Amino acid sequence: MRQGAMQFLKKAGVLCSGMLLSAAAWAQTNFTMTYNGASPSGGECSSTYNIVGMEPTAPGKHPVFVYMVGTWENFTNASALEAVKRMAAKGYVAATVEYGNSAFGSCDVIGSKSKCIFDPDNAASAITQICSRKGADCRKGLVVGGFSQGSIMAVLAKNYDARVQAAYGLGTGVQYASTDLRQCMANGNHVLPADRLRIVNGEADEFMGGNQLTVRSQMQEVTGLNCGLTANGCVNPNGSGWHMVQQIRMSSGLADHCYMRSAGCASSEDTLQPAWQSGGEAWQLEDNLRWLTNFTGK
Repeated sequence: MRQGAMQFLKKAGVLCSGMLLSAAAWAQTNFTMTYNGASPSGGECSSTYNIVGMEPTAPGKHPVFVYMVGTWENFTNASALEAVKRMAAKGYVAATVEYGNSAFGSCDVIGSKSKCIFDPDNAASAITQICSRKGADCRKGLVVGGFSQGSIMAVLAKNYDARVQAAYGLGTGVQYASTDLRQCMANGNHVLPADRLRIVNGEADEFMGGNQLTVRSQMQEVTGLNCGLTANGCVNPNGSGWHMVQQIRMSSGLADHCYMRSAGCASSEDTLQPAWQSGGEAWQLEDNLRWLTNFTGK
């Protein structure tokens, strides 16, 4: 098992600061598992990867939450563990899933990685392992989240598992630098309905052109929602849609691709932006996780 997974218990225990949890939050315990996934270049599900997570200690069955980090990130980084810990406290079997993220790729490449995670007919897939846990019941609902490449895999998850009810993406677009993913990421080109998707991108996302115009355009393509040339957000009645993080709202003054970090992509993936970590606005973590809970039973 990778060092990141071995350090899970220690790291998960120190990420409580700033959490917006109710007094009735579920008590949690930790778990680790493995599954068979695709290589960084895609293909067959023949490589072994780790899963680490948290689940309620209370008896009974619970819905499931799965999170995937971005390219080159450690799958147990601060943002992943923060999301997992909060969702477990909301009554979910929650996990962050390692995958071959040392390379990006086309829709086919990233799609094969997502399939290895979310194929319910594959006994060695990540979702089969997670849903087989004693306290898990994916029939109560499966919700997903991810950052960058991980967010693409989250959007594509319902292509492979019909139980996926909603997805939350950070840094989610249709084109990353020269890699065009419209074939699978443009609205209507994936199974997940637009009203079950919520994405949040920084207004200076360097992989999507680095300015409001290009970032807004990509979010409009992913969700199919257009609220005009100056909008910083555009949502459906159920809260799905998109939000653009303004740099003025960040203590670092930077809302790039890695806006959830303390100083964007130039900072460590284990130092979080305080406002993103502890706030409750539509672009911040807690509001988005709460939105996911609308689509599962308890």
